[in-house]
Amino acid sequence: MDLPRFLAGLFAFAVVTVGSVAAGQPAVSGPAASPSTVSVPAGQDVTLRLGQEAAVQGKDLTVRYLRVVADSRCRPGMQCIWQGEATLAFLLKQPGHGESTTAELHSGVRTGPQATSFAGSRIELVAVSEDAGEATVRIS
Repeated sequence: MDLPRFLAGLFAFAVVTVGSVAAGQPAVSGPAASPSTVSVPAGQDVTLRLGQEAAVQGKDLTVRYLRVVADSRCRPGMQCIWQGEATLAFLLKQPGHGESTTAELHSGVRTGPQATSFAGSRIELVAVSEDAGEATVRIS
């Protein structure tokens, strides 16, 4: 085994992971291995953890919080010129029809949409937790 090469790779991994955490990004930004599913009535806000899914009652629709795409929001205790925003990816599915799409929703209005339409429903990003580990959406 080439020890210097191994240590260099390990160091690079540590720098990326620590940099992500220091920047407020989760070190792992993909879905959990087996996401939990919550049932929610249409029109009600639901808070999803990273990897968690909401099944909308009375509709053939699920919404899963997939990952943090970007997060430029001002951190607590910092003074910022611009508030910044978070961009989150959601998997929207119609399980009964086999249809699905990925949507990126933004917490601010500067760079992209805060809502999208899919399967006759509107999915709106309402709030993002400080660490972006939770997202509140309204599905109507």
